[in-house]
Amino acid sequence: MYNRILRPLYIFIFEMILGWKVIGKKPEIKKFVTIVAPHTSNWDFMVGEWARSKLRFKSWYVAKKEIFIWPFSYLFKALGGYPVNRKKSTHFVDQILEIYNSKEEFNITLTPEGTRDFNPNWKTGFYAIALKANIPIQMVAFDYVKKTVTLAELFFPTGNIEQDLVEIKNFYRPHQGRYPEKGVR
Repeated sequence: MYNRILRPLYIFIFEMILGWKVIGKKPEIKKFVTIVAPHTSNWDFMVGEWARSKLRFKSWYVAKKEIFIWPFSYLFKALGGYPVNRKKSTHFVDQILEIYNSKEEFNITLTPEGTRDFNPNWKTGFYAIALKANIPIQMVAFDYVKKTVTLAELFFPTGNIEQDLVEIKNFYRPHQGRYPEKGVR
């Protein structure tokens, strides 16, 4: 899902006024999981909305259930949001796998850091989803210094999570979030 109505406004603000650009292209396949990093600011949501609209990139996302309160819950859900309870185990990976198995076309965007603060121990649900659904990972990096959103080539997990996470994090290291001290090291 991308926002067709706000697309011209996003493009005007982020490209013409702020000077952001997209590097890379969206995948031409029907199922994959997208991960975005570094996630250091609430502004990442707006940058992501612009990039999604710019690319006509259909994607859903998960966010902590606490932000899905009235009157914002309608807006977040309309923009493709799924509320998640982060305080207890909810079999998140299995729930997302059910969605992938029930749809012909689906992409969910996750932030593996799981927080806007520095976190060296990424959540690996994205990896489990990709491996179990036999789909690739689309890595997307935000860089506030260069004002770029970079889409990498699709990454196919090998099953060796330690080795794959090193390669995935290496893609993100050169990119600086809004607050670089909170980013990937």
